[in-house]
Amino acid sequence: MSLRVGDRVRVRPLEEILKTLDARGRLDELPFMPEMISACGREFTVLRRVDRVNDRVDRTGLRRMRDAVILDRSRCDGASHGGCQALCQSIFKEAWLARAEHPVPEPIASASGCTEASLLRATQRKDPSGELRFVCQATEMKRASRPLAWWDPGQYVRDLRSGNVSPGEMLRVFFLSALEWLMRVAPPYRLWRALHRSVYRLYRRTPYLEQPGRLNKTPHAELHLRPGELVRVKSYEEILATLDGDNKNRGLRFDVEMIKYCGGTFPVLLRVEQIIDEPSGRMIKLPRDCIILEGVTTQGDHHRFYAQNEYPFWREIWLARAGDSGRPAPTRNDAATSN
Repeated sequence: MSLRVGDRVRVRPLEEILKTLDARGRLDELPFMPEMISACGREFTVLRRVDRVNDRVDRTGLRRMRDAVILDRSRCDGASHGGCQALCQSIFKEAWLARAEHPVPEPIASASGCTEASLLRATQRKDPSGELRFVCQATEMKRASRPLAWWDPGQYVRDLRSGNVSPGEMLRVFFLSALEWLMRVAPPYRLWRALHRSVYRLYRRTPYLEQPGRLNKTPHAELHLRPGELVRVKSYEEILATLDGDNKNRGLRFDVEMIKYCGGTFPVLLRVEQIIDEPSGRMIKLPRDCIILEGVTTQGDHHRFYAQNEYPFWREIWLARAGDSGRPAPTRNDAATSN
């Protein structure tokens, strides 16, 4: 369909989508999940094309996906996956969609005759020991994609054609990346740093550079935030002071994609207490503070514009209630252990 950002589409009826799926409820190894059934028959706007996905199963980096998009207002609520709270963006194959302006979409050929009951069964499996594991788009991302070299120019051409990235934004990111590389390897450092700051100011953004944390033990603060509360993301310098050498606080990484939100004010969307571990498929509990902020998603600025539009997780020590006088919350040091 060669969908572009901003196109209006209608999700096909479930009976038509089932005809595109194999017996495991997949098309090109990408599952159509039960949580996506509620979108059938409704109209959405294409948010971005999904030409690259991030492999968090084997951590092989960005990989190529074909004929897929993400839609506005379409996230997985985890209802059929044990109540997972990651709120992942659902990915739709173009075969599951029709253009909204076409009242009678083209018919599609039948694959294996998958059923709705098959979709529900496909959300779980048992490992050799009999332990329950979950299966979703995130756990199958590597199987649903192919290797992609970082230097392949076709990926950037596709971004421009689809509207994922504007020419100006792409030039800005490439130029800033080049300056950051020059700051690391080529004198004079101060010249490259000055150019870097000037470009950021031109785009009215804070000129932060990713830096490693320095702590062996990371501090902990409890705000007991609830959904709907308005919070301010602390400055990068304040957050950096809470990170270890892997840029983690008690096992949770502060990613470079999160830096641009420093200083911003956002509502709390959710306290995350359990998510599916993508490599294993296990449901894992998160006993420590883990927050999702409304409207705060990764845009791929530092990861080749990958389009999964994920919610990053925030520690409460990285946040302050909006209007807070600046008095720090009580903190304590904890060993930097993984969730």
